[in-house]
Amino acid sequence: MDVLKHLRGGLVVSCQPVDDGPLDRPDIVAAMAQAAVAGGAQGLRIEGVDNLKAVRPTVSVPIIAILKRDLADSPVRITPYVADVKALAEAGADIIAYDATDRPRPETSAVIVQAIREAGVLAMADCSTRADGERALREGASILGTTLSGYTDETADRADGLDTDLIRAFRALDSFVMAEGRVNTPALAAQALQAGADAVTVGTALTRLEIMTGWFATEIRQALR
Repeated sequence: MDVLKHLRGGLVVSCQPVDDGPLDRPDIVAAMAQAAVAGGAQGLRIEGVDNLKAVRPTVSVPIIAILKRDLADSPVRITPYVADVKALAEAGADIIAYDATDRPRPETSAVIVQAIREAGVLAMADCSTRADGERALREGASILGTTLSGYTDETADRADGLDTDLIRAFRALDSFVMAEGRVNTPALAAQALQAGADAVTVGTALTRLEIMTGWFATEIRQALR
């Protein structure tokens, strides 16, 4: 399968339940993944080796895999170690995403990308700025994601809404662009494509029931006031 060709113009659903919530089980993540594909998702984003092992046999669409860690000495959470890359590749990832920001980390982004490529899968750079994307392309990433815009100190002022400026900046780099982060409505997904994204990843609005319920509950409470 030509993975990028398959994903181009499509929706990727990030099946990442709220940590330690009632939906945070590999069998439920696999069910979410199957439901997303049934609804038209052309790809999936899955966190964790156990979840990936549960999902991989149930779907044929490309899977972007990550492994999140909370490190005491680094703000980098997404696939920070080469060992994580190897585990995800062995579990069936087609693409492995990693934190591509220029922040203190246990292993360099260049080393992570090299490990991803040596594993025979594509590297997706989860970026926060154009500079992140430029560096990621030099290091060998195949996909630039806007994933971390608004989630770093440097981009804290972008924490609201879709970062169309970063999408356009990545489009100008002639790369495969994945819009990701705060794509909470179908209209925003369409806007991302119009800004130049090749594909769009949606997570919270589709797979984090606690958060979605909270949105509705908050609006109802405010209306009653």
